[in-house]
Amino acid sequence: MAGERQNAGLEAFSERRTGPQGEPHRLPECLDECHAQGMGRIRLLGAAAILAMTCSLASWAQDKGYWRAASSTAAAITGDIAIANNKVTIDFAAFPIAPIRTLTAAEVGAGFAADVNAPGNGYLYRLNVPAGRRFMHHNTLCGTEDTQWMATYVEGRTLQVAFFSGSNTPVFTLDALENSMDRCGTFTYER
Repeated sequence: MAGERQNAGLEAFSERRTGPQGEPHRLPECLDECHAQGMGRIRLLGAAAILAMTCSLASWAQDKGYWRAASSTAAAITGDIAIANNKVTIDFAAFPIAPIRTLTAAEVGAGFAADVNAPGNGYLYRLNVPAGRRFMHHNTLCGTEDTQWMATYVEGRTLQVAFFSGSNTPVFTLDALENSMDRCGTFTYER
């Protein structure tokens, strides 16, 4: 009985070293003849590629997630917010959003008084928050106008959100924003 187990184990071992027809397994040939340094380079390049993909995905999704109100206007009007791929939640009410485009560095600088050379990303979204919708302390986002647009800017652990009324896409230049009647307010949040 013990001899049969030993033979079965030996057969399984030899099957692992050979293919199903008894031919020996062949390892793929490496360009660097499987030298340890060559294999290390391949692993390093693979890790760098995965890191680059992760960072690029993370940069697009930087404004997603739960944010705590940091400015007095955010605390008084919206409270904490959460941004997901297809909705924004303000004061426990969810509103559908549609991503429109990424803001350029110059647009972020004009819209959020940010340094155009600073790291960070800005995005423009379309949404519809009715003028009659009340938030914290019975405040509205845009007074008697429906809120139609939301722009976000993330730098580090800080999020700034600007809301706009009007059906026309907001123009993010200093002159346009200074003369705009559609900008409702800018709110600051943090993680």
